[in-house]
Amino acid sequence: MTNPSVPSVEPRQALFLDLDGTLIEFRNDPTAVRADAALTDVMAACSRQLGGALALVSGRRISDLDVSMAPHLFPAAGLHGLERRDATGNRHMAPVAPDSLGTVREKVRTALADEPGVRIEDKGLALAIHYRTAPERSSTIRSVAQNILADIGPAFRLLEGSGVFELLPRAASKGAAVRAFMAEAPFSGRLPVFVGDDITDLEGFQAVREMGGFGIAVGGRVKAEYRFADVAQVRRWLGAART
Repeated sequence: MTNPSVPSVEPRQALFLDLDGTLIEFRNDPTAVRADAALTDVMAACSRQLGGALALVSGRRISDLDVSMAPHLFPAAGLHGLERRDATGNRHMAPVAPDSLGTVREKVRTALADEPGVRIEDKGLALAIHYRTAPERSSTIRSVAQNILADIGPAFRLLEGSGVFELLPRAASKGAAVRAFMAEAPFSGRLPVFVGDDITDLEGFQAVREMGGFGIAVGGRVKAEYRFADVAQVRRWLGAART
């Protein structure tokens, strides 16, 4: 059953949803994951109930989110907020250079070339170092990423997620993306709710909290006002909003 302490989805809310680990189970290659029709249909119905005030807020690129959620296109923030598509379809980009990581790509590839089970995902404005199949190498990979971060300066930061480290511009912020959505129709004036599972979602929790809303953590990695045990509970919660 859905955790009875979690408030139901209500028409007055604005809903912000992480994807991997929240709506979809983790995979070794997250870019290859496709949402099933049952999930996308539930989300579309939920979006209609909320007057369109439902957005995806993810570390993935928006283009990857669209492929995963096809045929539906939802308002979305990608790359931890570096890119955003509002409810009218307009695109917004954080003020960072298109090739801000520059030679960092080669540094990362060279430093981790001999690390087994490591996959480097180049997202353009961010580099993700996936090690889900080699969790025992996390300390080594963290050290490499921190050393590279020290070389490239304070304009960048390191985000540690579940099975991944990401090097990206400091301007990236899920919280900033949520605040931007909440300043626009159809999100403005609603009660914001953020659902996420990882350390990378903490800024989203904080943003909705500051605006009178609340966060819902999935699993046990992070804490929020409410919690779902797993992805299945999140999906049942969304599905109940249609009834």
